[in-house]
Amino acid sequence: MAQKKTESLKKEELESSLIALKKTQMDQRFQHAAGALPKTHVLRKTRREIARVKTKLNAAQ
Repeated sequence: MAQKKTESLKKEELESSLIALKKTQMDQRFQHAAGALPKTHVLRKTRREIARVKTKLNAAQ
């Protein structure tokens, strides 16, 4: 019973993390378009982190 609770908690945490990462990615895209993003490599890191979270979510199903 306790394992099911932790699994659902992990999934919820992953979903909230995914939402936060997508917001961050959107902000970074706007900054990049405006020329205000000095380190463009963060776009790639954010995109890859989103992919990692999505992979974990799909594996949990």
